[in-house]
Amino acid sequence: MQFSELCVALDALETNPSRIEKTKILSDVFRRVQGEEAGFTVYLLLGKLAPDYEGIEIGLGDKMIIKALSTASGATRDSVEKLYEKLGDLGLVAKTLLESKRGATLLDYVGGQRNPLNIQDLHAELLRIARTSGEGSQEEKIGLLTRLLSNSTPNEAKYIARMVSGDMRIGVAEPTIIDALASVYTQGDTSLIERAFNVSSDLGYVAKTLATGGVEGLRTIKVTPGRPLQPMLAERAASLEEIFERMGGRAALEYKYDGERMQAHYYDSQITLFSRRIENITHHYPDVASNLQEGINSKSYIVEGEIVAVDPETGEMLPFQELMHRRRKHGVKEAVKRYPARVVLFDVLYVDGVDYTSKPYLERRRKLEGIVKPSEFVVVSTATVADSVQRAQEFFDSAIDAGCEGIMAKTLDPSVGYQAGKRGYAWIKFKREYKSELTDTLDLVVVGGFYGKGRRAGKIGGYLMAAYNPSTDTYDTVCKVATGFSDQDLAEIPKLLEAYRIPQRHPQVNTKIEADIWYRPAVIFEIVGAELTVSPMHTAAYSKVREEKGLAVRFPRFTGNIRTDKSPTEATSVDELLEMYNSQLKRVEADGA
Repeated sequence: MQFSELCVALDALETNPSRIEKTKILSDVFRRVQGEEAGFTVYLLLGKLAPDYEGIEIGLGDKMIIKALSTASGATRDSVEKLYEKLGDLGLVAKTLLESKRGATLLDYVGGQRNPLNIQDLHAELLRIARTSGEGSQEEKIGLLTRLLSNSTPNEAKYIARMVSGDMRIGVAEPTIIDALASVYTQGDTSLIERAFNVSSDLGYVAKTLATGGVEGLRTIKVTPGRPLQPMLAERAASLEEIFERMGGRAALEYKYDGERMQAHYYDSQITLFSRRIENITHHYPDVASNLQEGINSKSYIVEGEIVAVDPETGEMLPFQELMHRRRKHGVKEAVKRYPARVVLFDVLYVDGVDYTSKPYLERRRKLEGIVKPSEFVVVSTATVADSVQRAQEFFDSAIDAGCEGIMAKTLDPSVGYQAGKRGYAWIKFKREYKSELTDTLDLVVVGGFYGKGRRAGKIGGYLMAAYNPSTDTYDTVCKVATGFSDQDLAEIPKLLEAYRIPQRHPQVNTKIEADIWYRPAVIFEIVGAELTVSPMHTAAYSKVREEKGLAVRFPRFTGNIRTDKSPTEATSVDELLEMYNSQLKRVEADGA
């Protein structure tokens, strides 16, 4: 397929907010692409070049893209910057500049005749830019991008600029693409496609497999060391009684550790650590990787666990925020010494050629305990089986005393295996209650910022927070938070968020509130509050509780935790908020009875 044809579809996706219509548009695209093109198309739709775990990034910031646009269009860099300030979208800047281009640039003379771009060639050129490294690589990258833009139509340039900047602005994520692929290949049944994606974390590979081998090809995608699985996710419970009601009166219980969830893959005598967000984090934790290689007796495996920070003097567990000092590009050796880490393993997904995801909890647990050689820095999670609320309360209290944030309850149903990528009541998390009506923290996405007053005048003093709505693939606002921030937070957080700052509201952000600053949905804050209330100003669960009103967090406060281990689509969902609100109502009614 020619890239110009895909751009017509991208225009339609951008202007049509309906997920149903987006699915129809994408279905038409997937009927027309052939073979490997299907995989490249998926990556381009998502603004990526490869699956997340490969860590391939183009490595060009806005200023370098502006420089390439200036050279490709013949406009001055100052005029390009002013146009960007006005339009707030490098894609629209690229299109406008090439539409209004006057005369010929130097590249027109040296580059020769323009050749139509197809999807495969475009992907190859963008990969070439991403893989350019070494001395002088930035200028070489800019040169390659300039040549690519010069060989593009204005509309092609619009989407090339967006791909390079990492923000396609078409409101499409993996779930919509899965729906479209199902429409074309499986008569609308998403289950096989979801399973293939959840065990491979590579939707481009799934699409290519479907296009080249059909449904039978899809069945060949299996759990494989080196390809991270989407993590199984837990629902929340407001009480231990609720857990036992849902679990049928008996459940496995484990300590819930306050660390970073990771998946370790060992094969061909090498080990790779992946984060909950499917990022390769091996370089952050070389000590964990080494300790796992020595601590697990197996030729190949995939295990899951929690990396926790420990006090080097006492060996006691430290809060999650201490572990985040390990998330750095430089000074890793010093960080290992200053912030040592222990890995607490809680599941096994693959061992020596055997897929354990289809096996029940107790069988996986026995296998995990059988291959781990416990040491100071590699242990198996503390666990028990309980059949009463009293026993569960005792176990919960011991978890809190041990420095954990709560417990995980896991089903003992022998028909239930490890459900990669699924959130459900097979796993339930129960955390320490706070002194408020809200019985749990919320993981909310930063979508906007507000300038402060008084002591915070001239600085960003508060943030607009949103929950993820999987039904619409949007981020629906739920509160403005301005408390809980230390002076250091107020100085450092704006620097962290600067990389995600955009001139206008992101198209996936659903809000009635006008922020002073807008951010691309990327960073998650952990928030606590007094209660959930009905609000005319916020859009989360809009009209679900009361007509033309949403849900809001009353008295929100930042806990100090930035959830770098979660992607924005893993934030607290609108459905979770609605369930928490209904649970809150039940408690209030019970108290008043």
